[in-house]
Amino acid sequence: MFYRFARQVVRFLIWLLNGNLDVQHKDRIPDGNYILVAPHRNWWEPVLFAYAARPKEFMFMAKKELFKNPILRFILDHSHAFAVDRKHPGTSAIKIPVKGLKNSDLSLIMFPSGTRHSAELKSGAFVIAKMSQKPLVPVVYQGPLTFKGVLKREPMHICFGDPIYIPKKEKVNKETVPALYQELEKAWNRLDKEENPDFKYIPK
Repeated sequence: MFYRFARQVVRFLIWLLNGNLDVQHKDRIPDGNYILVAPHRNWWEPVLFAYAARPKEFMFMAKKELFKNPILRFILDHSHAFAVDRKHPGTSAIKIPVKGLKNSDLSLIMFPSGTRHSAELKSGAFVIAKMSQKPLVPVVYQGPLTFKGVLKREPMHICFGDPIYIPKKEKVNKETVPALYQELEKAWNRLDKEENPDFKYIPK
């Protein structure tokens, strides 16, 4: 209930603050639940992706420090978030989302390329996909990278890609993860070129 209410709030804020959100190829999203994976470009992407992929609801990782604030903890707990120690993720960073993907209708949002994540979390998306037998769905964001740009109503674009499946028999380890990650990067690059051939991501 809270998640759906929050999504309506997000919808209103997008309309109020920007009003120029363009979503492409939502038809590529598979039936059932999945792992939405994106290159990390700004802090509001999780909210935009979750809104763009509606009516599907998502769980996501949040750094454990955020749960110390009682107000934030209430919001996170009711938004399907789970706490993770990003420096030392531990097995819970894998077990919790795998269980959620297997035993609920929730999907998962992850940013394997994000510099805020440890090496374990970078490979975690592939481990979770293998253990849950759920597909990875690449997605990219193009648009303002500063909140000032959002308020200037610069267009925001989201483009979904075709799902990537990891076969049951395929191993996910130190030897295979680089090739899997390369495949994911190629998918992101294709989406960026598809959305805008002239796009270049320049971190702010």
